[in-house]
Amino acid sequence: MDLQGRHLVEPLDLSVDEIEWLIDAAGRIVAKPEDYAEACKGKLLATLFYEPSTRTRFSFEAAMLRLGGQVIGFSEPSSSSVSKGESIADTIRTVACYADIAVMRHPKEGSALVASRCADIPVINGGDGGHHHPTQTLTDLMTIKLEKGGFNNITVGMCGDLKFGRTVHSLIRALTRYSGVRFVLISPDELRVPEYVREEVERSGAEFEETRDLREALPELDVLYMTRVQRERFFNEEDYIRLKDSYILDAEKLRSAKQSLMVLHPLPRVNEISADVDADPRAFYFRQAKNGMYIRMALIMALLGSKGV
Repeated sequence: MDLQGRHLVEPLDLSVDEIEWLIDAAGRIVAKPEDYAEACKGKLLATLFYEPSTRTRFSFEAAMLRLGGQVIGFSEPSSSSVSKGESIADTIRTVACYADIAVMRHPKEGSALVASRCADIPVINGGDGGHHHPTQTLTDLMTIKLEKGGFNNITVGMCGDLKFGRTVHSLIRALTRYSGVRFVLISPDELRVPEYVREEVERSGAEFEETRDLREALPELDVLYMTRVQRERFFNEEDYIRLKDSYILDAEKLRSAKQSLMVLHPLPRVNEISADVDADPRAFYFRQAKNGMYIRMALIMALLGSKGV
């Protein structure tokens, strides 16, 4: 599979076959990581993070370092020329003079697309506002496939902030390409999934329902994707405080769920999953975080055309 030189801005930039190939490649890395210790030796990854991140930034950095490459970049705009008013286009053109590949997180929707159009190195979207987060989607898909064996004919619940949650938007978009996937969208009215995402689901022919009741939806779910209510996406502090505790998953609620349920979360969590769920074998969110490093290793190798992927 030839992905060399490509950009990854949104999940549909990759075909179903390419996603399956990347997941398989990540599985090979998990099995024998020592075989890939010098796969990107001499290569530089630039991390351009215009808003806070722990897992995405660390997993990309860990991925490149474990492949034998090196990392440069910034973790906040105040430590770069962005604070002087430099445009995204000029930043990425400059960074491309030094690095071989770049990952960018930005609070504005469409920023990664702008960067990809200006860069002559591969650009990976590490999250652009409330729009897309394609490498989190790859992480989610890898985790589901390892446990379920595939994506067809599963019922997926999305719970919490479905309006601003870019991880939710990206995962829904990716899963609509599989057969028999059914969505249960669980949120308060103020945080319902955006109309454009709902229209995409309708066009795909996938079945979906919207509800406010997590407890009622739980027994039918094969996957539950929890999300936090994102304080940074709200313009009104009062609205955030009113909605932030809308849904809390705890051990008592899980009693009615299938034993085969997978509980996923892109993290960080605040209080939407109680700590008493962590020991439940249905809690997959920390395994999910680890899978993120391996799938990003496979992606970096593929975009750089490294041998052995």
